[in-house]
Amino acid sequence: AGLGSPRWAPDARGALFGLTGATRGEHIVRAALESMAFQSQDVLAVMASEAGEALTELRVDGGAAANDLLMQLQADLSGLPVSRPRSVESTALGAAYLAGLTVGFWQDEAEIESLRQEARRFLPSSNAAARKSYERWRQAVDGLVAARLPPAGAPETE
Repeated sequence: AGLGSPRWAPDARGALFGLTGATRGEHIVRAALESMAFQSQDVLAVMASEAGEALTELRVDGGAAANDLLMQLQADLSGLPVSRPRSVESTALGAAYLAGLTVGFWQDEAEIESLRQEARRFLPSSNAAARKSYERWRQAVDGLVAARLPPAGAPETE
């Protein structure tokens, strides 16, 4: 699928850098988690810039939100508290809220908002290593996007 906001490079491909003989599976899993936080941070920066307002909190959901490491990393990178609800699988819950709002079961969005229960809050810490990794990741991604490498398996052109 390539890269979406803010780079909009649909032909971009994944890459792993810094692999050595000592690289193990857990290093690759950690890199995947970090890249999720890094990509989210890129989008958060664009959102704040476009809105002209500073964000005050991140509310997360979805299966990845169950990962404590990922949520703490997101808090550290964004400098914002990250709020994880009791129910991270919110697709069905959102559909139920919308249906209930439509038929008048709930009065308004504020009533639905009052139903949200926070399970855990991740507070940002000064994580210099995470910020350095993020900057290195941005440089690597910017280099890949600039190079516009051909898709895997495509014949190389001169």
